[in-house]
Amino acid sequence: MQTSLEVLFAPAEFAALEQRDLSGTECVVFDVLRATSSMVTALANGASAIVPVAEIPEALKFRASDTRILLAGERDGLRIKSDLTGGAAFDLGNSPREFTREKVNDKTIAMTTTNGTRALRACTRAKTVLAASFLNLRATADCVADARELILVCSGTLDQTAYEDVLAAGAMCDLLWPSTAPATSPTPRKSPVRCICSKRPICWPASRSHAMAGACSPIRICARMSRFACNGTFSQLSPSWGRMER
Repeated sequence: MQTSLEVLFAPAEFAALEQRDLSGTECVVFDVLRATSSMVTALANGASAIVPVAEIPEALKFRASDTRILLAGERDGLRIKSDLTGGAAFDLGNSPREFTREKVNDKTIAMTTTNGTRALRACTRAKTVLAASFLNLRATADCVADARELILVCSGTLDQTAYEDVLAAGAMCDLLWPSTAPATSPTPRKSPVRCICSKRPICWPASRSHAMAGACSPIRICARMSRFACNGTFSQLSPSWGRMER
């Protein structure tokens, strides 16, 4: 059985998913730096669920329903502080380093980020939605290996394509290539990565470089390949809320 595989590279492309029939489609969302890497780390460290929301007021509303819920997220790469909430600062930012077992075990986390949670929300009408990163790349590839229709969604940064998301999507294509390649393909292992990485120019905005700089940079953490065997599976519970679980 051959898989129909599509890759979306930027926010303008995944925003259009809301107008498509995704009832038979499985979507894999990448926001390597850093939302999906943080979600996967949280789930691997025992978090019971993550609720991705698009905006800060949505996260605060969810917290109001249960004060035990943790708030996590970022704006401009930094943890959301009280000046953006009109009250308390968020409990966690958007770095995998923060989502330790001591902080997140058995916790539900409401999370909002600039791009990653928006990309997940754009896919909510799909048959299956998975959060993926380098950290759980093999486990995610195994989960969707038998998909008939598959879309890999690169969350990007702001309104631009993000190099690391495209690289992760290419790595997943490489893992999936035996099930998606035409039988006559002469170069089954290299074609998908080459095709994806030459699709469009990639950039790294200066503001984002600044947010990622320094000795505590999470880039090394996010680049670890297939460290976790968990999948972040998104379940739509209502038109407004969904949750991600192991």
